[in-house]
Amino acid sequence: WLGALRFDNLALGSLPVDPSEDGAPRAVPGACFCRVRPSPLRNPRCVAMSQPALALLGLEAAGPGYCGHQFGSFAGQLGDGAAVYLGEVLGPRGRRWELQLKGAGVTPFSRQADGRKVLRSSIREFLCSEAMFHLRIPTTRAGTCVTSDSEVVRDIFYDGNPKKERCTVVLRIASTFLRFGSFEIFKPPDEYTGRKGPSVNRNDIRIQMLDYVIGTFYPEIQEAYSDNSVQRNAAFFKEITKRTARLVAEWQCVGFCHGVLNTDNMSIVGLTIDYGPFGFMDRYDPEHICNASDNTGRYAYNKQPEICKWNLGKLAEALVPELPLEISELILEEEYDAEFEKHYLQKMRKKLGLIQLELEDDNKLVSELLETMHLTGGDFTNIFYLLSSFSVDSDPSRLEDFLGKLTSQCASMEELKVAFKPQMDPRQLSMMLMLAQSNPQLFALIGTKANINKELERIEQFSKLQQLTAADLLSRNKKHWTEWLEKYRVRLQKEVEGMSDVDAWSTERVKVMNSNNPKYILRNYIAQNAIEAAENGDFSEVRNVLKLLENPFQEAGDSTAVEEDTKEEETTATAAACAEASRSRLPYCSKPPLWASELCVT
Repeated sequence: WLGALRFDNLALGSLPVDPSEDGAPRAVPGACFCRVRPSPLRNPRCVAMSQPALALLGLEAAGPGYCGHQFGSFAGQLGDGAAVYLGEVLGPRGRRWELQLKGAGVTPFSRQADGRKVLRSSIREFLCSEAMFHLRIPTTRAGTCVTSDSEVVRDIFYDGNPKKERCTVVLRIASTFLRFGSFEIFKPPDEYTGRKGPSVNRNDIRIQMLDYVIGTFYPEIQEAYSDNSVQRNAAFFKEITKRTARLVAEWQCVGFCHGVLNTDNMSIVGLTIDYGPFGFMDRYDPEHICNASDNTGRYAYNKQPEICKWNLGKLAEALVPELPLEISELILEEEYDAEFEKHYLQKMRKKLGLIQLELEDDNKLVSELLETMHLTGGDFTNIFYLLSSFSVDSDPSRLEDFLGKLTSQCASMEELKVAFKPQMDPRQLSMMLMLAQSNPQLFALIGTKANINKELERIEQFSKLQQLTAADLLSRNKKHWTEWLEKYRVRLQKEVEGMSDVDAWSTERVKVMNSNNPKYILRNYIAQNAIEAAENGDFSEVRNVLKLLENPFQEAGDSTAVEEDTKEEETTATAAACAEASRSRLPYCSKPPLWASELCVT
């Protein structure tokens, strides 16, 4: 099938390729690509394929290097280490798509790693790449997921318990996989880490990269400023600033946490890229951390907007001298926050069905909704999905019925006790508190004030829960939601004041809400069930989940919906049997079972 594709490798003709064919891990100065030979797999077999993604290439179903700031510190030469650029294919409509194999073996950028990926992480990347596309969020795509009998050893939780896992390769597809970190290969020695980029002082390559990126992916900017490179580069930086702001606003509106927002995981064309320890938020928590390796919460849900802005600042530094810092810093300050806030509020208005008016207090209504979700432990996705069935009229019986639906999506007593269970030994906490007072410098090396405050909050919340009954909790939740729903009703009534055809407005409101509030997302427990089945040789659940995620916005009674009926139960019976007995099958739109709180993704 490769022979049928129209390859046209523009990147390789535009950017320097290392002349050495040594595929071993090493520094790669003066080049953006290295030649490598992918490592074969034993007995490869297809886990799943995405027909919509492969269609980009005109197919029907039948490794670049960079540097980057990781967790805030410059890490020197990085690279996928496990990714191999196959080339660029011209699709049926003439659009250029870069093909990349992730997990194809050792490359010069692999550092101490083996260049392999395993089944569990590959399934997660494959499914989430396609899930994000169908949520209409800019993303790289995934065409196929292929596993094998080849094995590597992985210590999943970094706890000294390694195990053998199957080598798996994902075919990734995007217009380009260049990222902010691609421009950090020129970085001089870092003042904190002492590390430097392998192509320091090679401004000629930086100019080549800017010419390639802007000319290829921002042609309208190239055309408008062809005679002034500084103005052209400024326009490019302004556009990637705005794209990034809109991207992270989209993430926030579906509860998506990336998990590792390093500069080397930020796309130069504004795509979601590199799906590792990501997670869609279940119970709403603004400080939700999806990556168990993120001990300080640097990449928590509510930190994503500011971290993406910080990363843009690092890109600005990497573009000097071709774009003076005083120009890029001004662009960042003027454009980023305003674009994020505008796009976020526009999206939230759609999610709430505010389609007629744009009022100043709408931002407050959204904030109060999120605060109510937080207070009640509301499921982020399901609460938004339910709101389209809220009636503007004030019939008490209908309100009571709706409150029942809302509170069923709030955290139970058992779920809250798991969520707020103290994580530190009381003696350890006491010692840390004393250390914070007596030796702040030492405390700063082994702990953070934020972590201690969070633990104290857990203890306080857990103590309060011991005094609370399930009936008290339900009553409290109903009170919170009644108060917010009244504000929501008042706002909706403003939409219809003086309107002659309220029914038409109501129909349009529901339509807009149902096309902006997904019923199905890739929850961790759904991915885990598919992974466990696949690790036992049954790929049907991966394929079922993929098909489901291709239609995330499903209205009640939609005949195209994936039916969760007896037939589907039979199809996934083998997969379900592979899971633990306690993990009984739930509807895909269900909030997570209790065992899901134990899932740890690093």
